[in-house]
Amino acid sequence: MTVSDGGPHANGGRPTESSILSLDDGDIHVCQDGPRDAPALLLIHGSASSTRSWDPMVPLLTGPHHVIRIDLPGHGRSAAPADRGYAIPDQARRVGTALDRLGVEHVVIAGHSSGGAVATAVAEQRPGLVTALALVNTGPGLDAFIAQESAAIGASPWPPTDEQLRRFASTAFSRAGYQVPEELLDDVRRMTHRTLTATTGATRSYLEQRPLPDRLRVLGKPLLVIFGEDDRRWRSSSASDYRVVPGARVELLPGLGHSPLLEDPQRTAVPLLAFTTIHAVRAGR
Repeated sequence: MTVSDGGPHANGGRPTESSILSLDDGDIHVCQDGPRDAPALLLIHGSASSTRSWDPMVPLLTGPHHVIRIDLPGHGRSAAPADRGYAIPDQARRVGTALDRLGVEHVVIAGHSSGGAVATAVAEQRPGLVTALALVNTGPGLDAFIAQESAAIGASPWPPTDEQLRRFASTAFSRAGYQVPEELLDDVRRMTHRTLTATTGATRSYLEQRPLPDRLRVLGKPLLVIFGEDDRRWRSSSASDYRVVPGARVELLPGLGHSPLLEDPQRTAVPLLAFTTIHAVRAGR
């Protein structure tokens, strides 16, 4: 069952259509913006985040696209799985089911951080559904990870203090003078400790099994990689690892960190739109 409830005005003043899809293994929250007959573009957030992390980008993308956002399990307004469901393939299956419910037959997927791993898994499971992939500051493998012991909150007592939370969030941004939006901190506060640790562990396990460039190379999907050059969580130089994927395009954004979609939406949207408008497929084709 889909229950519509008006949402924030992310689309240049037009209300976002926010709804809850009742799936067999738990409810999932979906946001839609832009014309429904336009080519579909799915935006997937990273761990400890939600659909709201893409809010600044949505008005820049809705002209040529039907923009869809999904809260992953246990994030935002989506239900946490009762026992299992945090593994990357399980998250990808839920995303695919949600797109089926929405009647989407072809989609370009853009994933931020660990959301890029989920996007890759969707393409592995549903190659006929996914036409192209864009990864934003998604580490290609565990050797690219920058350890931040002082900022870790998963091993600390839960819930984290405001000081711990802000220290953790600060590593996601590098632009001088950037203030972390309070609503993004609220997303972490509302999460359970189990969701945080399980999703982090799921991404680690997925990358341990096989690095993303190796997975993407065999898929044969058009690929765009965007990386904030001053990322404090993943080495930005690791973006070159994706060049093993035939035709992959890699864009480094100087002066930005792990979250360019928030730090500079305009600059992030330029390469993303140039890529998606080429590879998107209009509804009904």
